[in-house]
Amino acid sequence: MSKSHRKIGDKGEDLAVEYLESKGWIIIDRNYFFEKAEVDIVATDGHFIVFVEVKFRSDTYFGRPEDFVTPKKEANIKKAAEAWTYERKMETAVVRFDVIAIVQKKDEDPEISHFEDAFR
Repeated sequence: MSKSHRKIGDKGEDLAVEYLESKGWIIIDRNYFFEKAEVDIVATDGHFIVFVEVKFRSDTYFGRPEDFVTPKKEANIKKAAEAWTYERKMETAVVRFDVIAIVQKKDEDPEISHFEDAFR
């Protein structure tokens, strides 16, 4: 991944963390990697361990950010989530997979869409 691509991803993840924390969520981990699989954010809403995929775009010319969460991406997130819970001996935790899609056009406030239980 290029540095500029990573910087854009970090911006989206920072916005998502701020959003989740404003809802009272606790951020447990960020950018967890297992092999080639990654989870952007691991958090708890008080009921679930939530694995959050963040998609950030500066426009919707090529589609909405959430449209870029492919079945392959979902499988990778699940793989990383399984490793994360295994490493922490939390295999029995109740987990959920959310997507946070952010569109922030130049000089505008971000539009944040939160899709809870986006996939299983």
